[in-house]
Amino acid sequence: MSDRGGWIKRLWQRISALNAFVLLTIGLVAGIIFWGGFNTVLEMTNTMEFCLSCHEMRNNPYKEYKDTIHYKNPSGVQVTCADCHVPRPWGHKVVRKIKATRELWYKATGKIDTDEKFNAHRWELANRVWDSMKSTDSRECRNCHSFESMDLSEQDRSARKKHSRAVDQGKTCIDCHKGIAHEEPDEPEETAEAE
Repeated sequence: MSDRGGWIKRLWQRISALNAFVLLTIGLVAGIIFWGGFNTVLEMTNTMEFCLSCHEMRNNPYKEYKDTIHYKNPSGVQVTCADCHVPRPWGHKVVRKIKATRELWYKATGKIDTDEKFNAHRWELANRVWDSMKSTDSRECRNCHSFESMDLSEQDRSARKKHSRAVDQGKTCIDCHKGIAHEEPDEPEETAEAE
């Protein structure tokens, strides 16, 4: 009698182990598919085409960017929107993408849907980017530029002097290069008067 109950118990243990293995395998495969899909979507939103799908970007910052060294230069290296505005490390990238949903809200609510509205909020938008870059020690700039890699002897006298001083003073790229890829917006009169 006791043997009879034993084989049922052993059978149940095998089925439970098999179910756990199947569930683990299904969970692993689903996780890989989710992770791959999520990462693919993140990368798709880093393309120039995606950024320019919003007329606010195409009609304003992109036009200015096309006149800069980051767009066209002797070496043929082109910097895209994501190179400056999206961190490369995965965790920082996800945080930036979450913060970018605010820009989607602006688009959906029409806050920046015309050139006039965009330019009216431009100071606020630019300062948000500058503050972020300052807080990360211009991390995205440093993906391509670094004081350590600069050959100051090849720079003109003014740049050599300023970069040497910046190193000594612990400055970061955005402290001096706010208008490098886009026109620097004018400070609104009410902000200037408040200071």
